Amino acid sequence: MRIPAHSVCTAIRDDIVAGVHARGTRLTEELLARRYGVSRVPVREALRTLEAEGFVVTRRHAGACVAEPTEQEAADLLQMRALLEPLGAARAAQRRTEAHLKVLRGLVRLGQERARQGGGEDLRSLDGWFHETLAQACGSPALTSVLTQLRHKIAWMYTVEAPAGPVDSWNEHGAIVDAVARGDGERARAAAALHLERATGAHRLRTGPAGERGGQVRNSQHPVNTPSPRN
Repeated sequence: MRIPAHSVCTAIRDDIVAGVHARGTRLTEELLARRYGVSRVPVREALRTLEAEGFVVTRRHAGACVAEPTEQEAADLLQMRALLEPLGAARAAQRRTEAHLKVLRGLVRLGQERARQGGGEDLRSLDGWFHETLAQACGSPALTSVLTQLRHKIAWMYTVEAPAGPVDSWNEHGAIVDAVARGDGERARAAAALHLERATGAHRLRTGPAGERGGQVRNSQHPVNTPSPRN
């Protein structure tokens, strides 16, 4: 598989999230360069970025390895998202563009329609697209970047059960968009917080055997995701 050098980081991250590179496994520059059809230089740069994001750790005598998050670290991600995504929604109410609103409204309409039809995997994709667009609409590159990293990590550490009431879930998306469209930051914040509170209960830690869909999230008594010796 040959990909552009600037896309190596995204490709490795996506494969980590998908479980192609299981937790705790070594990530050698030579093998990664061969897999993605690039030189070792972009691979080395990608590993540095992924280490800064928490997907990779450097171990003595082993080099770069896929991180092994603890249960506490996984729980912290959901708490961080519960704090930051409502903030992003409030900012979006003040800074969104008409283009953002058009996409958000279109996603809500499509999501509601698919939910009534029992959309399944389509709804997961639409939900991800909705939250990505909402993060972009906040007008803060720093906050958008953090929210994007949180989504990647949560997808890595958790499975998400389909909501018992998918139509209600997409109506909650609609309430967020209505508040954003009106420029009502506090209502947008409250609507996003309520939606996340209800959605969080559908998250289940991935606890399969190591190597299966990314391996097991470690018990918090055995933290491994420690700072690199270079830091």
